[in-house]
Amino acid sequence: MSRKTIITGTLILTAANLITKFMGFFYRVFMSNAIGAEGIGLYQLILPIYILTWSITSAGFTTTISRLTAQENVLGQSGNIGRIVKQSILLSLLVSLIVSGCLFVFADQIAMVVLKDGRAALSLRLLSFAIPFMAAGSCFRGFFLGLQNAFVPAFSQVFEQAIRILTIYLLAGVFVPMGLTYACCAAVAGVVLGEFLSFGFVAISYLHFKRRKKMIKKPTLSPTATCNMILTMALPLSATKIAASLLSTTENILIPRQLQLYGQNATQALSSYGELTGMAMPLIMLPSACLMAASVSLVPEISEACAVRQQARISRTVSVTFLFTFIVGIGAAALFAVFPREICYIVYNRQNLGELLFPLAFLCPFLYAQTTLHGLLNGMGEQLFLFRNNLITSAITIAGIWFFMPLYGIPAFLISWAAGMAYSVGSCLHKLFKRTGVFPDLGDCFIKPLLAGAASGLIIRYIIRISTPSKLLFLLSLTAMGLLYLVFLLMLGCFSKDNMATFLGKKKKA
Repeated sequence: MSRKTIITGTLILTAANLITKFMGFFYRVFMSNAIGAEGIGLYQLILPIYILTWSITSAGFTTTISRLTAQENVLGQSGNIGRIVKQSILLSLLVSLIVSGCLFVFADQIAMVVLKDGRAALSLRLLSFAIPFMAAGSCFRGFFLGLQNAFVPAFSQVFEQAIRILTIYLLAGVFVPMGLTYACCAAVAGVVLGEFLSFGFVAISYLHFKRRKKMIKKPTLSPTATCNMILTMALPLSATKIAASLLSTTENILIPRQLQLYGQNATQALSSYGELTGMAMPLIMLPSACLMAASVSLVPEISEACAVRQQARISRTVSVTFLFTFIVGIGAAALFAVFPREICYIVYNRQNLGELLFPLAFLCPFLYAQTTLHGLLNGMGEQLFLFRNNLITSAITIAGIWFFMPLYGIPAFLISWAAGMAYSVGSCLHKLFKRTGVFPDLGDCFIKPLLAGAASGLIIRYIIRISTPSKLLFLLSLTAMGLLYLVFLLMLGCFSKDNMATFLGKKKKA
C-alpha cells in the first residue's frame, strides 16, 4: 500500500469527520435551544448505552475485518476476504439480535436501576431497533477500510449524520412540546433511521464492488479456520471496547449523582452534566477529526507492514504519526486556551461556558495522542495491552469521581480524567518504544508547537483587545490564529524537508 493511498484515505475520512462534527454542532445547538441543558443531559445519559451496544456488536468486528482484509489483500487472497466478511456479518448479527432483544425487554429496568431516570425507557426501547443494522454496516465499513477505500465509509458517515439531523429537525416541533421523554425519542428515531439507511448504502456498495472487481477467487481458508481467525482477533478487541464503554457509562452515570452530593439539586446536576459532556467536550473533540481518521487508516497500514515484516516502514509511520498528533493537539490546546469564551459565544451564544472549556483545553494533547497511539498499537496486534491500559485509565478517573467530586465538583473530574489520560499516553509511548525504538522528537513534537501556539495566540489576543468585539471578528481571529500557527511552525523548521519526505513517502537521496 502506497503512502499516497494512506494520505488520500486519511484526508477523505478527515473531511467526513469534520463535516459530521460540524453537522453535529448545528444539531446540538438546535437541541440546546429547544430542550435546554437538562434535556441535553438526559440525552447524554442514553448515549453511553448506545455506545455500549456498539462496542459489544460492532467495534471488534470492524477493526478485525479491516486488519484481516489488509493482511489477505497484500497476499492476494481475495477469496479469503469474502469469506471473512460473510462470517463476520453472521457472527455480529447473532450477537446484535441478542443485545437488541435484551435492550427492548429490559428497557424499563435499565432506565430506572442503571440510569436512575425512567424517562429514558422509551428511547432505549426505540434504540434497540438500530443495533442489527449498526452491526452489519460496521462489518462492511471494515472491509472498505481494510482496502483503504475510504470513500464508502466516509460518505456513509456523512449520510447517516444528515439523516439524524433531518429527522430531529422534522420531529422536534411535534415531540418537544410533549416533554423531554419524547424529545429524546425524536433524537433516537434519527439514530435508528440513520443506521438503517447507512447500512443499505454500504451493503449495496459492497455488492457492487465485488462484481466490479470480480472477487470470485476460491478461498484457501476453511470456514473453521476463518471463524477461529475472526474470533481470536475480535474477542480481545470487543472485550477492550466493552470494558471501556462500561467504565465510560459508569463515569457518565456517576457524574450527576456525585454533583448532587456536592450540593447541586437534580436539575442543576443534570444541567451541569449536559454542559460538560454535551457542549464543552464536543468542542474540544472537533479538531481531533483528522486524528481519528488517521487512527483508522493506520490499522491496515501497520497490519500490512507487520505481515510482510517491514520494520523500517513501521518506524517511519510511527514517527510521522507522533509529529502529526502533537502538532494538532498542541495547536488545538492553544486555540481553546486563548479563546474559550469567544468560541462558546460563537457556537452556543453562551460566553460563561468558556469557564468550563478553558481547563479542558489543556487536555487536548493527551486526548488526541491517545487516539492515534491506540490506532498504532491496534495495528500491531497489542489488543491485550490496550485492554489493561483502558482498565487502569478508567479506574483512575472513576476513583477521582467517586472520592473527590462530592468535595470539589467538576474540577475533581477534570483532574482525575487528566491523570488517567496522562497514564494512558505514557504507557502507550513506552510500549511503542519497546516495539519500534521510536520516541517523539522533543523539539519538533513539543517545543516548536508550544512556541508557535503561544506566539500566534498572544498576537491575535492583542488584536482582539484593541478591536470592537463581534462574532465575525472572533471567527476571523480564530482562523487567523490557525494560519499564524502554521506559519510559525514553518519558520521554526517543524515542517522540514525530511519530515515532509517521510510524510509523503518519498525516499531521501543518498
